[in-house]
Amino acid sequence: MEEPPPDLTLYPAHEYPGHAWGMAIDLNACIGCNACVIACQAENNVPVVGRNEVMNNREMSWIRIDRYFSGSVEDPQVVHQPVGCQHCEQAPCEQVCPVGATTHSDEGLNDMAYNRCIGTRYCANNCPYKVRRFNFLDWNKEWREARNKVRRLLFNPDVTVRMRGVMEKCSFCVQRIREAETRARVEGRALVADEFTVACAQGCPSRAITFGDAADPTWTVAKHVEDKRAYHVFEELNTYTAVVYLKKVNHPGPASPAKA
Repeated sequence: MEEPPPDLTLYPAHEYPGHAWGMAIDLNACIGCNACVIACQAENNVPVVGRNEVMNNREMSWIRIDRYFSGSVEDPQVVHQPVGCQHCEQAPCEQVCPVGATTHSDEGLNDMAYNRCIGTRYCANNCPYKVRRFNFLDWNKEWREARNKVRRLLFNPDVTVRMRGVMEKCSFCVQRIREAETRARVEGRALVADEFTVACAQGCPSRAITFGDAADPTWTVAKHVEDKRAYHVFEELNTYTAVVYLKKVNHPGPASPAKA
């Protein structure tokens, strides 16, 4: 069979009159430290479910670190790849939700309406990136109902605390986006390039993650999108993801002299 055209799709393209939020992840810079995972959990009230639940395929982290190994035993190579929701323009998850709980915004975000989700998990089954999480249990009950009110400060008040029975995923820290947009509107100005970022990018010690308006060339992320190393995961699926990865390039040093 012949290869299908690269832009073959049944759905019309989305138009973004304002911002088009996107993310770039430099695999050359990522060291696999999991700081982005911890930052995301703290920012978005993602519960820590423990090892047993993770082994039971009930993990709740919105971002994970995949590891790919290559090379010989004598000279092993590893590549760390953070993977969260790709915020696809033609998202497979949006097409199968029977109640329209996941929709595409006019700023390029794949939004979730938790109070509409009925937990069919069709979206998780249809996601090729496996980044959606089903909330099996009420993980936050003991903290929410704690008599010690200090424990309630554990939650970020800008992010809803989800109940059991709903699907969760990365939101591109939409609460930070709205905060920055509101602040700029109150001050009577437009958003300044790179004036805010998401939690995972803020917590990354090696600055491997960049977030911003991919449609505005003044933002750093827009420059990364045009980089020669940029690629999309599963690009052949024509999902048109908002996350680009910058390919890891190894520069081996000169061969060591032979030992006598």
